[in-house]
Formats: sequence, C-alpha cells, structure tokens
Amino acid sequence: MRILVVGAGAIGGYFGGRLLEAKRDVTFLVRPKRAAQLASAGLRIRSPRGDVDLPAPPTVLAEGIAKPFDLVLLSCKAYELDGAITSFAPSVGPDTAILPLLNGLRHMDVLTERFGRAPMLGGECLISVTLDPDGRIVDMGTTDRLTFGEQDGSRSARATAIESVLSGARFEARLSESILQEMWEKWVSISTFAGTTCLMRAAVGDIVAAGAADLVTTLLDECAAIAAHEGFPPRPAAREETLAMFTRPGSTLTASMLGDIERHAPIEADHIIGDLLRRGGAAVRSPVLRIAYAHLKAYEARRAREGKSSRP
Repeated sequence: MRILVVGAGAIGGYFGGRLLEAKRDVTFLVRPKRAAQLASAGLRIRSPRGDVDLPAPPTVLAEGIAKPFDLVLLSCKAYELDGAITSFAPSVGPDTAILPLLNGLRHMDVLTERFGRAPMLGGECLISVTLDPDGRIVDMGTTDRLTFGEQDGSRSARATAIESVLSGARFEARLSESILQEMWEKWVSISTFAGTTCLMRAAVGDIVAAGAADLVTTLLDECAAIAAHEGFPPRPAAREETLAMFTRPGSTLTASMLGDIERHAPIEADHIIGDLLRRGGAAVRSPVLRIAYAHLKAYEARRAREGKSSRP
C-alpha cells in the first residue's frame, strides 16, 4: 500500500515516521525547506516509546506527484487545509482513501466537496507531540493512538487493509465502527478544553484553584448540547472522562491553542469553536461558548492589527 503523508510536522512526521520505521511504503509531501532539512538531517523522533532516526526519508514536492497513492494521511492545521488540498489533489485517484486527522468536522465537509464522499474515512488521533527548533519530533509520551473508520461504521475491505498496514507500526492503531461518534466526542472535549483554558489564560489546575471548575461543566454542557442537536450526544463515559480530566486539581494541562496564543501564532478558532457554534445556531443556547469564541476572535483581530510578524 502506497501511503502519502501530507506534511512532516509533529503529527504527520510522527505517524509517518513510525510507519516508515515499520518498512511501510511511505512518502512525505513537503515544502522545499522541509525537504532540504529531511534530506540533510533525516526524520528524527524522540520518544519514551523509542527513538528513531530515518536518514533521508522519501519526500515529494506537490509538482512531483506523478500518480495516485492508495492512502493519503492528512494532518495539517485547519487554516492550512485549502493549500494542502491543492498540493495533494494529484495523488487522489479513483481508489485512493483519504484519512484526515484534523480536529472538528468542518474539514470533512470541505474535503467531501472537493473529492466526493467515496474516498473519505473518518479519523482522529490522541497524541502530544511537537516539532523542536532543530526539526526533531518530540513525543511527550502520554499516548499515541490513531483511530479511523468508514463513516457508515462498516468493516470494509479497504478499512481492514489499512488496519493491517497501520497495526504493524509502533503506535496504537484502531479501526472503529463508530468513528463519527468518536470524532464528535473528541470535538466536544477539545472545545471545552480550549474554550476554558484560552478564556481564562490558565492551566486546568489554576482554573480549579480559582474556584471556577463549574465553568468547565457549563462549557461542556453547552458543547454536548450542540453535539446532541446534530445527532451525536456524547456517551456518558466520554463525558465523565472529559469532566474528570479538565477539573483535576493541580493539573498543568493547557490546550495547544493557548500555547499558540502565547506564541502569537495562528489559531483554529473558526474550525474548532466557530463551527461548533454555527452548527448549534439559534436552536442551542451557548452563552459561555460564544464568549470564548469572541475572546479568540478578538485575539485574531489584535494579531492582524499588530502584524503577524510583530512578535515571535
């Protein structure tokens, strides 16, 4: 199975690197700067689950794609999606499967509009990784799970074939028969997490210490109500797991979106929070989520006013 990994950043580089380590047929679609870096220094993963150094991994530039791939693994940021689609479009043929690992669900609509429903798998990942200044992929070691499945829940021939290819690598791969439900549950969870930590500009434990754990509960209820309105109410176990994780005293957890704000970087406000609000519309009251979204949009407005390069 020929696999195209779009990008070789933290997430794509990690899962693609693990697949390449397992001798899978992987090619990274990258920009010229990253291609040069990988050619000279290799793909390097630093992880409690085992380091890996892959000299000169196979790469291709967008203009170099000559024929379709069997699987496209997509893990870009939401605000890079349009550009990513343009770059990998030549790799999509009549039998290509597209497996996106973005948060939320808006990307599913965008990708389906461009390529149709047939190629589209649902997918999500749970991992904490970053790209350090030297281009190494640093795994924080909490978990490295990749979950995917057919949107209709079937165990299709292509899904089981992909499961076989992914399962031999050094990460947890799972074929789900309820992938859309799981994507919605993750969306509710990260919206609650990002909404509270960005709004309060604080870690989970700091919010609890401030006596504001009820803010987490309120935001979780609002996000869950929107999911229920769309036909995917979070299951009790998922709700309790989210609530326990984000109301834990002393926790130093912060959403990656807060880290982006603190670095004065672009954020996925519209894709994560804005799209959730849009789906709830006037039918679901979401006052705290709307305040959180306004906070994020005000940050974006200030960033645009001050200039994208005015801070590191």
